[in-house]
Amino acid sequence: MVPERIRMSRGGESLEDVMGREEDEELPAFDDGAFEIEGGGGGRRESRLGFERGRKLVDGDFLDNYVPAGGISRHTMRDLIGSIRVVGTEGFVCDKWVEEPTLLVTRFEYANLFHTITDWYSGYVSSRVAGLPFRPRVIFIDGHCTSPMEETWDALFSGFSYAKSFNGSVCFRHAVLSPLGYETALFKGLSEHIDCKGASAHDLWKNPDDQKTARLSEFGEMVRAAFGFPVNRHRHEKSSSGHNVLFVRREDYLAHPRHSGKPESRLTNEQEVFDAIKSWVSNHLECKINLVNGLFAHMSMREQVQAIQDASVIIGAHGAGLTHIISAMPKTVIFEIISSKYRRPHFALIAQWRGLEYHAMNLAGSHANPPEVVDQLADIMKSLGC
Repeated sequence: MVPERIRMSRGGESLEDVMGREEDEELPAFDDGAFEIEGGGGGRRESRLGFERGRKLVDGDFLDNYVPAGGISRHTMRDLIGSIRVVGTEGFVCDKWVEEPTLLVTRFEYANLFHTITDWYSGYVSSRVAGLPFRPRVIFIDGHCTSPMEETWDALFSGFSYAKSFNGSVCFRHAVLSPLGYETALFKGLSEHIDCKGASAHDLWKNPDDQKTARLSEFGEMVRAAFGFPVNRHRHEKSSSGHNVLFVRREDYLAHPRHSGKPESRLTNEQEVFDAIKSWVSNHLECKINLVNGLFAHMSMREQVQAIQDASVIIGAHGAGLTHIISAMPKTVIFEIISSKYRRPHFALIAQWRGLEYHAMNLAGSHANPPEVVDQLADIMKSLGC
């Protein structure tokens, strides 16, 4: 990798220092030779392979066949592969060697939890496909500033760096090109029918079923394990402290240099709904229920994962925070409140691919009737024996 041939911002800056920076400045543009592969030999021509030093590794037909742009307007991984040139031994200069397996990752919506989880999932699947024995290191081939997501990048993998943080050329013993998050089944499944249900690896081992998958459940376990939580695949009952009902809230927060700090409301009377549930919980005597106020914007990622792990029921309006259900425990129930403007299948499908019980309340607008929400939650709690 020759960082000086990648045109983009440095990356890794604090958000406050780059407010107003355009996205185009953060996405990589690759000059020819931004990446090189040693082709052996050392002369002007490689006699064994029969091409001149510096020839492109692949042509347009190869890219169209194996890395099609599809609906992605700026396919940075395709562009990266298109920049690779094969050079002879004499021309293959390394200022720094990286010995450990390394994932090369380009991100787009890097501060959004849903899209970042597609990047994490891509890195996880890439590691599995490549048969890596240990957690790889990550190099971001982009110029985005820091975000709260970096806590999890660091936990899931063996650290990360930004491409532009290196001086001079960097050579890798084992580099893995991680597909864009947009290209994962997790994202493509939103628009392409994937007739598959989730199950645990243990259950599939006992009862093989080619219509079920444990892949997403295993990824969720990886997330929990990365933060030091036990991977208890077979826990069915909650503790004697009662059932936690986690209400995932939408809050104001500054996500990226082009963000206003105020995400669009998906549930206009969210506080009223929360207060109604809180009142119902305080008067519910059949069993102990703990209502957890999921103010994720004010919680570390580890605290968020723990809140998800401890929940019997996760409730919330459609929003990126609900993507955390990927790491929920197997018997967790999902209850999504959906505005008429945001009837999208994200969390119904993730619940299906995880094998989680899912309920939805579809609103006529973006205002929910609190008693109706409470009634549906009460029915869910009854099904849990509460």
